[in-house]
Amino acid sequence: MSSYAKRSVTAESALVAAQGATAKARQIGHSMSIVVTDETGTAKVVVRMDGASEATLRIAGDKAYTAASLGRPTHALWDFVKNDPPLLHGLVNYPRIIVFGGGYPIVEDGKVVGAIGVSGAHYSDDMEVARAGLQAIGAPVG
Repeated sequence: MSSYAKRSVTAESALVAAQGATAKARQIGHSMSIVVTDETGTAKVVVRMDGASEATLRIAGDKAYTAASLGRPTHALWDFVKNDPPLLHGLVNYPRIIVFGGGYPIVEDGKVVGAIGVSGAHYSDDMEVARAGLQAIGAPVG
């Protein structure tokens, strides 16, 4: 029998990432939801800022899940599938997969150890806020 070790973002780092994202959301004037997950896409830290809708919470979670599961930023998925009808129609119909910006994997030493997902504004703002969360923990911004 053989096995391998898995690495995961710590609860402390997940909290710092969520705090960094929340601070950026306040700075740019949006009420947002921020979800930081482990490497499997399971939530470790969830923040729904005052005024953020329940829908933003679900979308942020799905963005983080997508980024963790597929190991790439959610905005990069659109370029991957847009000209490939089988992928486009198959992937976007898969539950929880998001193909617009706001979700990023958290990568350490080339391995996905978690993800962050943000929702509550235009996806370009969601991306900016998510990147602030990554920067808060010194993770590469994809």
